[in-house]
Order: sequence, then C-alpha cells, then structure tokens
Amino acid sequence: MKADSAQLAQPDEALERRAIDTIRTLAMDAVQKANSGHPGTPMAMAPVAYTLWRDFVRYDPDTPDWPNRDRFVLSVGHASMLLYAVLHLALVKEIDPDGKPTGRPAVGLDDIKQFRQLGSKTPGHPEYRMTTGVETTTGPLGQGCGNSVGMAIAERALASRFNRDGFELFDHNIYVLCGDGDMMEGVSSEAASLAGHLALSNLCWIYDSNHISIEGSTELAFTEDVGKRFEGYGWNVIQVDDANDTRAVARAIAAFRDAHDRPTLIVIRSVIGWGSPRAGSEKAHGEPLGEDNVRATKKAYGWPEGAQFLVPDGVAEAFNAAVAGRGRPAREAWEETLARYRESFPAEAREMDLLRRGKLPSDWQATIPTFPPDAVGLASRDSGGKVLNAIAPHVPLLIGGAADLSPSTKTSLTFQGAGSFGKNDHSGRNMHFGVREHAMGSIANGMALSYLRSYTGTFLVFADYMRAPIRLAAIMELPVVFVFTHDSIGVGEDGPTHQPIEHLATLRAIPGLDTIRPGDANEVAAAWKVALSHSHEPTALILSRQAIPTLDRTKYASADGLERGGYILGDAERGDPEIILIGTGSELPMVVAAHEKLSGEGVRSRVVSLPSWYLFEKQDDAYRDRVFPDAVRARLAVEQGGSMGWDRYVGHDGGTITMKTFGASAPLAKLQEKFGFTVDNICAVARDLIEKNK
Repeated sequence: MKADSAQLAQPDEALERRAIDTIRTLAMDAVQKANSGHPGTPMAMAPVAYTLWRDFVRYDPDTPDWPNRDRFVLSVGHASMLLYAVLHLALVKEIDPDGKPTGRPAVGLDDIKQFRQLGSKTPGHPEYRMTTGVETTTGPLGQGCGNSVGMAIAERALASRFNRDGFELFDHNIYVLCGDGDMMEGVSSEAASLAGHLALSNLCWIYDSNHISIEGSTELAFTEDVGKRFEGYGWNVIQVDDANDTRAVARAIAAFRDAHDRPTLIVIRSVIGWGSPRAGSEKAHGEPLGEDNVRATKKAYGWPEGAQFLVPDGVAEAFNAAVAGRGRPAREAWEETLARYRESFPAEAREMDLLRRGKLPSDWQATIPTFPPDAVGLASRDSGGKVLNAIAPHVPLLIGGAADLSPSTKTSLTFQGAGSFGKNDHSGRNMHFGVREHAMGSIANGMALSYLRSYTGTFLVFADYMRAPIRLAAIMELPVVFVFTHDSIGVGEDGPTHQPIEHLATLRAIPGLDTIRPGDANEVAAAWKVALSHSHEPTALILSRQAIPTLDRTKYASADGLERGGYILGDAERGDPEIILIGTGSELPMVVAAHEKLSGEGVRSRVVSLPSWYLFEKQDDAYRDRVFPDAVRARLAVEQGGSMGWDRYVGHDGGTITMKTFGASAPLAKLQEKFGFTVDNICAVARDLIEKNK
C-alpha cells in the first residue's frame, strides 16, 4: 500500500538551517508574546518536522482536505507552535466549516502573533475544526497516539472497500509526533499493542525522547526501554541519536516507507529547548524562555537578536515548493483516477461522496424493526443488537465492536458477510478491540476522523476508562456511537463493582454528548436512528442487561417522541395531572405500571419518558412547558442511578427514587425491593408528593 521511498533530496544546507531556525524562533516568539506555552519541544523537534514535511508527507497545501493525503498527528499537543509554524511555512490554505476554500492562509503570521488568545486560530493545543491542517484535537497525552491507530485502520478499511485493480484511491500513511509523556500514558500502550497485532504498516510514530518531563528528568519515574517494549508489540523500531541530524532522520523515515509488514517507531534523541540557556532542562518545557534567554538563543542560532516573528525571504516559498511539488501532482493524479473510477464503479463513487460529506445512504432506515407489545420484552442490549444489525447492511462503513464484550453488549454484526477486521482481512466490519476500553474510545475517534461511522461497546461502569476520548469526541463534534450496556443495579449478582451509579450523571455533564437511555425496544430503535442521524454529536447509548417490557404503542405515545429527548408517554384521562411521573430506561415500564395503578385509584398522573436530556434541552420553551407545566409541582423521577441533575426536572417540590449509595450483590428483584424500585413504592412516594403540594 505504501509508496517506496524515493531518492533522498540533497537540500541547500543554508536554506534548511534558516527554515528550521524559523520554526524555532516563531515558537519562541509566540510563547514569549503570549507569556504562556511550551517552547522547548518545537525548538528541539523543528529539524524532524521540517524533514518529515519537506521530504515525505504527501499533502497538497492548496487542497488540505484531499482524502488520500498523509495524516500528521501532533500527539504532543502542548507543542502546538511546531505544527502552526509548519502549516504557516507550507502555505496551507484555509477551508471553512462548510468545506469551502476561503483563499486565506490556514495559519497566517498574524494568527501566530495571536497564539493562545481568545478567538484565534492558534489555541494552546491544536483543535480540530478550528484550524485547517489540524487532523485531531490533542493535548491529553496519548490521545493522538490512539487516534492515529484509528486513522490507520480507516485507511485499510477504505482501501479494502474502494480500491480496485488500477484504481488505488487509498494508500496514505499516518505520521505521529509523540513524546515521553505519551509513552507513559496507558492509552498509548493499549493502542500500540493493537496496532502491532493488526500489523498496521501505514503507521509511523516518531518518538521525541528528550528525557524531560514537567517535574524534571524522566529518571524520576520512567526508565524503561521503550524500543524493546515496542518490539514486543510487533513494531519495527529505529533509533536516531540526534534530532538535528536531518540526514539520519530522513533515512529513518525512508526505512518506515520501505517496511510493509508492521508499524514503525522511530526513537529520536533530542535536547529540549535546543540552543537556549535552558536547553536540556524542565525549565524549557512549559513556560516562556524570558526575553534575555530569547535574545541569547537567537544569537546562538546566528539570528537577528531583536527580530520578532521573522520569516526570512524565500523560506516559506521553498518549503511550500517542496511540499506542494510532491503533494499537488499526487492529488491531481488521484482526481484523474477518481474520474475514471466514477465511470467504472459509479455506485462505489457515490458511496464515497456520501462519506466525504458525512451523509448516510438514503435507505439506511428501511429495515429497522418495529417491536410488538410484550409484557416480558427484551433487554435493551438485545433490541439494540437487532436494530444495529438491521441498519448496518445499509451503511457499509459502519464499523465497530466491543472491548472483548460483544457477546454481552450484543454489538456484533452478524449478518452475512459482516466478517472481522484483522491483520490479513481489512474488509471485516467487526472490530475486536480487546480489553482496551481507553484505546477503543480513542481509536474510534480516529476512525471517525477518517470518514468511517464508528461505534464501540462495553459495560456502562467502564465508561470511566473511556471518559477522555468521549469528551474529546464531543469537543471535536464526531458522530461516534458509544454503546454502554449493563446500565444499572440491574446487573444484579455481579455487585457494586459492576453496577453503575454515578455514570449517567457524569456522561450527561459532558457538553455536546447526547446520552440516551431508551425505555423499551421501540425507543431503542428510535435512539439508533437519532444517533446515526447526528453529524456533529457523539452519542452515549445506554442499554440494559435485564429484560424490559415492550410498551403497547396503540395505548401510549409513539416512541418517535424520543427524537425530542422527552415526551408525554401517557396522561391523565380527565383534567390536568396532579403529578408527573418521569422514567428512563428499564424503569420506564415500572413508572407506566405505577401510572396505571394510580389512575385506577382516581389519581390524575402523567408519564413522561425522558431518555435524552441533551435533546430535550434543545426543544423550545413552549414544548418543554407543555411536557412539564409550571402548575404541576408534584413530580417524581425514577432511575436506578444517582440523583444528581434530576433537580432541574423535579424542582424543589418534587422528589426522586434514585440510588444514594453503591449497589449490592443480589438478584435484581431483591435489589429493587431494597432500594425502592417497586410499583408500590413509586405509588406511595407519588401520593406523598401530591399531598405535600396541595
């Protein structure tokens, strides 16, 4: 899949030095002006970034959204000025949020002067969608590493789906710059292990081994042989003794391009803050060098000491010529190939167009089942699996899996030809992430950043292991679907270690994440429709282990009400309700049963299904007031999780039947009786609230 390495260019050494020092001094000046930031790594790794982009990265600065471009991921996101300087010197052109070119620089010199300032295109850590050329949001160490594995998987999946003899549309590489901190984080180890298992030879991590962390030397806490660790993962490991040796760096990258059987780790020894009085010290890491040190460093470089934000004549032009001279012809040839491809494979070309626009095929909802009323019902994990397998054949690049739990989460694709994505078969739709929840989330984000519709699966209690990538998916507005089953004390005998209590509240607290807890099989179907209709929001789909009765939708409102987040499921037959009963998930049919009992006693009650707070809060005031009229102060929420957040819907005069402690190991019926999740208790609490609010 990878192009063989070309004859290495023999650059003008004086021009090369000016370009490298331009990157260094731009980083120094930007951090100094902002009085905040990380100058040391850009100063140390400028020769590496320059060599990588000038000689290897296949990228057209005029068309930075070309699908088959090489990806560059700055996992050391604190070194953002390194990326901004490279994008500036490469003369990368801006693309607006609608995907249209603006003609403006992606990163202009004025943008660099506004480094870390409000509203600038150069935030402290690179942010996807904010700055053209930033392939993923990085900052939390290790996340970029995980994302890159997802990007590498996506390239393989896209190639398998679309490439044909004579039509190689996808064959790009993914380059990552990572550091000691990345290597300490567990997520990078999880991701690297899977990448080695899958033999992702399109993946190259460049490890800046400077032996410095914020607290001082890495000798304080990190003395392992990283190269040997990666050899154990099945990676090709190459050592470069000096980051300033651009010829050695070039040979190492060329060796990666010539390797076709495994991913590559290039370990490069560098000196943080190279050339400054603080070189080799933690003082060069996360703070400005200081005016005197900046001047001294520029003097050491042979740079004008008083110059600020200097880009010498010819530097950007030469760098752009090198990058574009390789990338533009490759992009133009690709577009010619695509034009011929459209004639030979029109259906596949149309499918690719939809992927590029983030759209789904028109018939993707055609076979979603409708579930008949059933007093016993299905676990929502089971109905979720049925809905997923009804949708997936119509969405060819809906790819995902679980952290070694697919038999339990029901997230396996079981239709004819679904297959498994593996080392020797990239056509499979089932990902096997292994027991690697943290990396699974990061990898799924990387897949979504490369056109795939990705999903994951694990138990809700293990969302704690995935919070960082879920949060980043929300920041990046990626439509990843995170499936979480075993959603409550309904886990039963597995006990409090496996019974999520606080997890719904913590997920609902993430801005931009649609957390949906459907209350029966038909709400599950509606939830999957909503999740896949999202183009800029991730979804946390919360499903049960235990069976949930399927409600009679001829008697109660349509499950399509879920699309508005919350809806009136059942209402008082005559007059305004005296109390509003609110339920989600497995507790919803229980709340319905309480409503029916109260109604038989002459109590006027309303049942509100509230599976998605996120969607409900998007509705207008008039709709929300119809569902929750101010005049009805008696309100009762029932959910087998923590109470945090429910006060916004029940108010000061309402109440909750929720969990105030961790659970216990016992059969579910015993737990529900112990913690008050029974129809009789719901009715008793409801009556008390009505009396209190008279």
